[in-house]
Amino acid sequence: MRSVLYLIVGIFFGIVLFKSEAASWFRIYEMFQFASFHMYGIIGSALVLGIIFIQIVKRSNSKSIFGETIAIQPKEKSFYRYAIGGICFGLGWALAGACPGPMYVLAGAGYIPILVVLGSAIFGTFIYGVLKNKLPH
Repeated sequence: MRSVLYLIVGIFFGIVLFKSEAASWFRIYEMFQFASFHMYGIIGSALVLGIIFIQIVKRSNSKSIFGETIAIQPKEKSFYRYAIGGICFGLGWALAGACPGPMYVLAGAGYIPILVVLGSAIFGTFIYGVLKNKLPH
């Protein structure tokens, strides 16, 4: 049952990403050229809504739709870890023209060349899993 719910939410999210042009290479290019507010508006509104939602969940002991208590674990305070990860993520996003969510959306929309990027991202995740214990955390 959960898998079907996740699939429905994922399909809805993909449609929203595609229709809002958040998966558009042109919009991402515009963002990195500081030529348009479109992507900054999408990212900024998602950030604000995320902050509000997390605060509501933390303060109200909310439960999931399956009745489980939602527990958000505190994150480790570390600057370099997040700075290096953010730089790697940003460089990959700039080079590929898509972050992980829109990569699947573009593949689903029939943009075949994104499969190279998607395959590379999956391979990079695999390599991280292999090297995780050897990396400084």
